[in-house]
Parts: sequence; C-alpha cells; structure tokens
Amino acid sequence: MILPIVAYGDPVLKKKAKEISKDYPKFWELLENMFETMYNAHGVGLAAPQIGLPIRLFLVDAEPFADDEELSEEERKTLTGFKKVFINAEIIEETGDEWAFTEGCLSIPEVREDVFRKETIKINYLDENFVQHTETYSGLAARVIQHEYDHIEGVLFTDKLSSLKKRLIKGKLTNISKGKISADYRMKFPLAKKGR
Repeated sequence: MILPIVAYGDPVLKKKAKEISKDYPKFWELLENMFETMYNAHGVGLAAPQIGLPIRLFLVDAEPFADDEELSEEERKTLTGFKKVFINAEIIEETGDEWAFTEGCLSIPEVREDVFRKETIKINYLDENFVQHTETYSGLAARVIQHEYDHIEGVLFTDKLSSLKKRLIKGKLTNISKGKISADYRMKFPLAKKGR
C-alpha cells in the first residue's frame, strides 16, 4: 500500500526515533509498504519518520545512481543492486574529506541544495531478518545512508545548510508545510488548512 509521505514541518521529522525489536507489529507489511511508497515517489531512500513512524528503520535502493556516467566503474558496480534495510542503525565513524552533492528529500519536494558530508562511514545495523552487521561505505552509497540515517536522528538535510541558504528557502519550506506545493505522490501536510 502506498503511504502518504509526511511533509516538512511535521514534528515527527524532528524526533530522535526509537529502536524496534523483531516483534514489531506487522513488520513485513510495513517494509513492503515502505518500498512501494519509495518507488512510487521515485526515491532512493525512505525512513520511517517520513511516513509518520518515529522508529529507527530506513531503507535504501541506490540502483538509479548506477547509470550515472560520471561515476567511476567501481562506484557504479557498488550501486548496482544496492538495496538494503537498516534497523536500529548507529553510525560509528565518519571519515574522509567533506564533499558536496545536491540532495533532495521526499518530505521536502522541489527543494534541492548542495550538502557537505564526509566521504566514508562505518555503520552498525540490523537487516530485515534482525541479523547484525557492521559495514563501511563510501561515496554515493555512504551519502544515501547518511541522508536516511539523519531522518532517524531527527535531522533534515536543510538543517545542514548555511544560515544564508536557510533564509533563502524559508518561504518555500513554509509553503511545503502548508501544502502549497504540487508533489506527484501522496503527502500529508502538518499545517494544511482542513477542508480545502
């Protein structure tokens, strides 16, 4: 089932999410719905807070980036079939130089800005079968994970922008929270006037 994506301004997007256990109600149904919702919105990642659930769960599918001619052969190979579920994730380490990449977010449609992030991460997480992993990722794979990880920490990519950039997009963000935007997927707007 395609779920509505929570728009900028909803308090759930600013909450640090809680861990879950393998007896989380209707877990497999939730995963299926999240993947369906993400693909419907043409996203490469989706975190549970974006569908209104303050839990430490996010999923990524970076396959669309595998076609990018500007990436190295090695990175394109990494991104091919890069589809994962992250439960109760903790980034243990972020290393390397910071680099800029234009990011967008399904909760903040029509806003895209350069965000600086470290190149390499080491992350602990449970997969969909609640098996523990500790893995290291670099480049775009790391960035997609960092962006989704921020969601379970209550951080949005717009929080990482300079104060000048934040001022420049303030009006757009207010309009998004009020539902004055046209997204081509279902959304839930925290400040939308009822009955319009």
